[in-house]
Order: sequence, then C-alpha cells, then structure tokens
Amino acid sequence: MTLETLSPDPNADEEFDDDVLAALDGDYVFKVWGGDWCIDCQEQLPTFGAALAAADVPDDRIEHYPVTKGPDGKEGTGVEAYGIDLIPTVVVEDADGGEVARFVEEADVPIATFLARQLADVEVTA
Repeated sequence: MTLETLSPDPNADEEFDDDVLAALDGDYVFKVWGGDWCIDCQEQLPTFGAALAAADVPDDRIEHYPVTKGPDGKEGTGVEAYGIDLIPTVVVEDADGGEVARFVEEADVPIATFLARQLADVEVTA
C-alpha cells in the first residue's frame, strides 16, 4: 500500500535549493508515515515527494507507511515501534538502519529543508 499524498506534485513550482537536494541524495532510507485523509499530509507530502524526485532518490529508498485513525490513536505498520503520534512523520535512516533525522507534523520550513538541515549536521559530525 502506498500514500497517494506522497506522489510528487506535478505542479510544484518550487525550486529546490541545491544544498537541500544534495543532502537528500545521500545513502539514506526515507520512512514516511501519513494518511491520505490527513490535511497536514495533503498539504506537505506532495512537495516532499517532488523534492525526493528532484534529488533522484530511488523508489526503493522511500518507504510508505499509511496510517489510519483508530480508537486509541494512530494505527499502522511501524507506528508503535517508531513512536508515531503525529503525521506526517518522516524518519531518515542511514545504511546501517540507524535513525539520523526525523520530521514530525510541521515546521517553519518544508519537510525537505528541515531534514536537509538535520542531515547536514550529521555529515558534519560524522
């Protein structure tokens, strides 16, 4: 199952900063939790999908985790294991499966920019 909202926005007129695209193009796996029913996801994930496409991130490094609303909160694959309370949530893992960056629900910048800043810090300290 995939998240339709993660499909790249074909009308994205936003040009992505070269530094952002370079940061996304590392040896990372992007795990994305969201719901096509979720307004925040509908607003943010298409642009993030466009950024991943612009950075040439291969589809096999982007994992979709659709989330539903249950009686006790969010439900879906990996929700409990990754502590997903709010969506969209994007967890970035390195080649060894270690979490190196996380975006949760909203920020003052787009998801791609937010994660690129965290990934730049990882590369500097690595």
